[in-house]
Amino acid sequence: MSISCEVTSALIDLALREDVGENLQTGDVTSVYFVPQESISSAYIYAKQDGVLAGMEVAAEVFHRVNPELKVVQLKKDGDVLLRGERVLEVSGHARSILTAERTALNFLQRLSGVATQTRAYVAKVETTNAKVLDTRKTTPGWRALEKMAVVAGGGKNHRMGLYDRAMVKDNHLVAENQLDALQNAIDRLHAERAGVEVELEADTLEQVQGFLSLRGVDYILLDNMNNKMIRKAVAMRDAVAMRDDSGSAVALEASGGINLDTIADVAATGVDFISVGALTHSAVALDLSLEFE
Repeated sequence: MSISCEVTSALIDLALREDVGENLQTGDVTSVYFVPQESISSAYIYAKQDGVLAGMEVAAEVFHRVNPELKVVQLKKDGDVLLRGERVLEVSGHARSILTAERTALNFLQRLSGVATQTRAYVAKVETTNAKVLDTRKTTPGWRALEKMAVVAGGGKNHRMGLYDRAMVKDNHLVAENQLDALQNAIDRLHAERAGVEVELEADTLEQVQGFLSLRGVDYILLDNMNNKMIRKAVAMRDAVAMRDDSGSAVALEASGGINLDTIADVAATGVDFISVGALTHSAVALDLSLEFE
């Protein structure tokens, strides 16, 4: 993630306008009328609970957007484990500017650290297996790049960014045409016209898994809402096909559907390659952070 990203940059500007209106210098009426213009201060952001940090570049950029003269020192980096009471960022300069930027900077930092903390909890459950934890497209509108960055900070992996970088053929797509020859033709056409775009097919049954394994050009098969017994059988089916395949490559298997912290370890033990969890982003709770003046 880069602050230079057009969407992220615009999101920061939008968040600031929500707080101060159109004028960064006069929109914070409390600071304008109750804090002397010449007041110079130092403040720090610290953790009020344990967690995993994410969003430091965004928080720093918020302070600089309000006042480029503010000095921001990042004491921690994205992905760092935080203990309650630890300082993560220091800012010094005009007190008015620090106060104006405070809430917006914290909103970004708390939300993204919450996603990173949630992700780390899921990743810890599968660390003794080969399974990788994936995010989904169930993200806050406009925040996708940031939230997926936070997932990586928490130790997770990114699934597709959007509809444009991976074809994911789900049950609703298969309603129109689910014959294997039609699927093969579509896959071949996609690879010919959109080089580099991966293909993932959603399977609800083991019969579908078997059929999909016979197709060329399939990168992933999504095992949707399958129980662990079915997932193990799907893994065995995939491994048997891979052993017969002279190329040595194998279709990756992804488990998805209702997986939570209580169940993910058992799912990972089946031998599946990836486990996608929408809760990494759609159900993350903001990490409790605060700003205090020296």
